[in-house]
Amino acid sequence: MIKERKFQIAKLLEAPQALLHKEQISQQVAGKTILVTGAAGSIGSEVAKQLLLYVPKKILLLDVAEMPLNKLCLKLEGVQKATQLIPCLGDIKDEKLMQDLFATHQPEIVYHAAANKHVPLLEGFPYQALQNNVLGTKIIVDLAIAFQVKTFVFISTDKAVNPSSIMGASKRIAEQYIQAMNEISAHSHFIITRFGNVFGSSGSVGPIFSKQIKAGGPVTITHPEMERYFMTTTQACELVLESGAMGIGGEIFMFDMGTSIRIVDLAYQMISAAGLVPEKDIKIEWIGLRPGEKLQEDLTTVNDILLETNHPQIKRVQTLHKNLDAKQDIKEINDFLFRLSTMQEIEIVREMKRIVPEFKSNHSIHSALD
Repeated sequence: MIKERKFQIAKLLEAPQALLHKEQISQQVAGKTILVTGAAGSIGSEVAKQLLLYVPKKILLLDVAEMPLNKLCLKLEGVQKATQLIPCLGDIKDEKLMQDLFATHQPEIVYHAAANKHVPLLEGFPYQALQNNVLGTKIIVDLAIAFQVKTFVFISTDKAVNPSSIMGASKRIAEQYIQAMNEISAHSHFIITRFGNVFGSSGSVGPIFSKQIKAGGPVTITHPEMERYFMTTTQACELVLESGAMGIGGEIFMFDMGTSIRIVDLAYQMISAAGLVPEKDIKIEWIGLRPGEKLQEDLTTVNDILLETNHPQIKRVQTLHKNLDAKQDIKEINDFLFRLSTMQEIEIVREMKRIVPEFKSNHSIHSALD
């Protein structure tokens, strides 16, 4: 077994430190009651940790995973004592439980990070992906409007752009629902954030490569030309808070993630950072593309342009020739969710492709439907 060495992730990725308008964020969250869904996950837990710096009144930590939620609460309790931390064990798909949570605590801000995110796995489970990523989102969005939540920040992904996977398409449908609901909402403002892979998050290549290097290899990589955009967890969540503070509702914000990195180059850097020689001490094994994956992620569709904001690392996505019929989009997605439990898998995926026309399956059992 190889002795593990620590290395600086931010330096490895050449990730610039996020510029924060701390006063603006503080004005938004200080003294407020805030709900964080998926709170025990990589993004949700870091969002909650960073929120504590601005001393909100309460943070509702919602997650379906019992032990990670308890671990998070124990970790955050020592940060500061002025904010009340309230663990909420439950599933975002449990509408009655979610309604009770909103009625009891009256959150003023929501950071919605709960999601299924494993691309290859979800190719075989479109029903489950839609249940969590779309139905669960719909329930939280609808309650946010009913209880007049002021700001709702949705954690999306660059995989929602020209999606090639069930996961990416499910997140895009959730985005479409949120955009439509923002159009008809009189009080709540909905903001969507998109960014790439978070280095070190659960299921990402960082922990996988670290484990493989520690074990002496091989490091497994899908394809020599596979590229991804990466951010550190800290950087991504800082920009999530920044987006929530600067948004007025209806925006899709795309984070500037620098230059995309070839996965093989990342592997070489990590091997070298461990004091080892790639291909000599640690071998590379090519395993082929996995279901739903594409070689490079897109930042925009052919109908999108990226506009500057007052933050150098946050761009606003503007869709050209957009014909948004909010009520029709809401009805279409609600009808789909209502019929979901009666549909066969092939019907589910076909309907996803109708709602998201740019969804083209890649290296998938669903490719025949394109």
